[in-house]
Amino acid sequence: MDRSRSWQLKQITLYLMAALYVAAGVMHFRNPGFYLQIMPPYLPWHLGLVYLSGVAEIVLGIGLVIPSLTRLAAWGVIALLLAVYPANIHMWWNDVQVDGQPSPAWFHLFRLPMQFVLMLWAWWYTRPAPGAPRDEE
Repeated sequence: MDRSRSWQLKQITLYLMAALYVAAGVMHFRNPGFYLQIMPPYLPWHLGLVYLSGVAEIVLGIGLVIPSLTRLAAWGVIALLLAVYPANIHMWWNDVQVDGQPSPAWFHLFRLPMQFVLMLWAWWYTRPAPGAPRDEE
């Protein structure tokens, strides 16, 4: 793939990532009950943390598409994914049921490593794209 196409791909997938985080953040406000169910009991202030993580996802998603903030927002996404990882482990380890339904084993086998794939995806935006215009490096 030539440098120009690589840069174009990186820009397109950046907007996709941004949209995913904004949408996920909005869901924290539209359906906080889902997120409350998977909160580890050792964390305080469950509803506040659900809303805080929703705000963080929205802000980071918007930040991703602002060229001067893209790298910082990408590092923020990585930090956020690390911060919420204990909830994913808690959900798997304790077989937390969401809406009274157990999660199948394949769900956890997919979800837990997928967090690292998402981190790698975000990390890609901490690096300048080959063929990027000079003002974006």
